[in-house]
Amino acid sequence: MPEREPDDPDASDRLDLAIQWWVRIDGGDLSPSELAAFRAWLASDPKNEAAFEEACEFWGSWQSLPRPAVRAYLSSRRPVRRRERLWAAALAAAFVALFLSFDELWILWRADIRTGVGEFRTVTLPDGSHAHLNAVTALALDYSGDKRRLTLLSGEAWFEVEKDPSRPFIVEAAGGTVTARGTAFDIATNKARTEVTVTEHSVEVAAEGSNVVVDSGRQTAYGPSLPALPPYEVDFERVTSWRRGKLIFKDKPLGDVIAALGRYHHGLILVAGSEVRDRRVTGVFRVDQPLEAIRAIEAYLGVKSTHLSDYLILLHS
Repeated sequence: MPEREPDDPDASDRLDLAIQWWVRIDGGDLSPSELAAFRAWLASDPKNEAAFEEACEFWGSWQSLPRPAVRAYLSSRRPVRRRERLWAAALAAAFVALFLSFDELWILWRADIRTGVGEFRTVTLPDGSHAHLNAVTALALDYSGDKRRLTLLSGEAWFEVEKDPSRPFIVEAAGGTVTARGTAFDIATNKARTEVTVTEHSVEVAAEGSNVVVDSGRQTAYGPSLPALPPYEVDFERVTSWRRGKLIFKDKPLGDVIAALGRYHHGLILVAGSEVRDRRVTGVFRVDQPLEAIRAIEAYLGVKSTHLSDYLILLHS
């Protein structure tokens, strides 16, 4: 069971809230907005995810109990601090609302084009270029005046750019910029890392004070406080596999694999414990069959999956 930090005075309240979330999810009565709030609560603090893992393990130890017993546990645990628990839940809910407002809702508000879970979309841009969006991707456009400027707010997209020497085609992503005049390239971004892969001609990538030119068949990456890396060779088939309805992984941590599969699964897939998250995965999976991928990973790594509800799958040892 994950250990709570001894200097975390809110650990008990955090666990109470995590168990409340678990009971709600296990009951299968979460609305899409509530599920989004749960995702935001998990992402807002690593301690929240650890508390939820502990709640899942708690249920694993007490799964023979009827659900009313779990609810009774919630109502009776530390009764003298019930008011404090309610305040903790209220504060957490308020934080979730703010988190959604300034993160996910900000992306939704800015996006001109977006895709949902398991959705792919190809868009013809005003200049005749094409943007191919992977699942759970958001893109903002600025074609005012003589501009050809886009912002990849989240996710991944492959761009086929119409040549126009007088108007550079610029894509911003996570604090960096990719500049092209007539080329094709892929950008995949998340909070930790942004990867730029060139499939035709070349692009210039600027990030954190660095500038590199990336030629066809090569990739660079950058991140928060990480300048763009010198271009390196890349497995072309792996990087572009999502456009063919597949995901290819070679010696990747299970945590990264599950994050990628999550784009195509309506619900949450969590991995309990760093030891399990760090196990290495090699394989080819279809994006339209994420549950088949989970079953294959179970067999390959010898891990177990527990379907806690229609929305939630937990992978554990």
